[in-house]
Amino acid sequence: MPKEWIAKRKRDQYYRRAKEERYRSRAAYKLLEVVKKYNFIKSGDVVVDLGAAPGSWLQVSRRIVGEEGFVLGVDLRRIKSLNQPNVYTMIGDVRDPDIVGRIMAILPRPADVVISDVSPKIIGVWELDHARQIDLAEHSLRIAKAVLTKKGNFLVKAFQGDLLNNLIKKIKKNFYIVRLIKPKASRAESSEIYILALKYKGRIKHNNIYRI
Repeated sequence: MPKEWIAKRKRDQYYRRAKEERYRSRAAYKLLEVVKKYNFIKSGDVVVDLGAAPGSWLQVSRRIVGEEGFVLGVDLRRIKSLNQPNVYTMIGDVRDPDIVGRIMAILPRPADVVISDVSPKIIGVWELDHARQIDLAEHSLRIAKAVLTKKGNFLVKAFQGDLLNNLIKKIKKNFYIVRLIKPKASRAESSEIYILALKYKGRIKHNNIYRI
């Protein structure tokens, strides 16, 4: 890694705080900020964390839901255990057609919240990076629609660009309240933005068949 990048990271206040407060990454403060403002994760909730590695959002979620809640982390990479009896992790790909079934097999009941910080490997070609990020966000939405309880909540990362509005429209069809958020912990130069969707409308029934 370039020395300049390492030095900049060490100067980052959120990086330093994460080290001091024993969070696995600075991303913890993005989730903490949104939860503090919108209170969309509560004590006792069942939470599904997509793109959970290295585990900072798992740490935050477990802290909020407490001993009565349940947290499941999903990622392509193995996640180091939090050593908490109500925090589970699994290796999985949000693009896998079977991922919903695997998630539901572990959850004690439908989820109250789905959070997704899934991101593609950035290659530096803006159009491709943006398209891949939106695609992952749409897969996260598909999972959320399948595993959430009615009036559940959803937080997903996206990249700003020409495909963002279409994603927002899809989310608005399924949730009563939608907010765009740029957490203070997001780097200023980053194009990432978070979409918070509150109060899931539930699966829509067409001709006696539920569609997600």
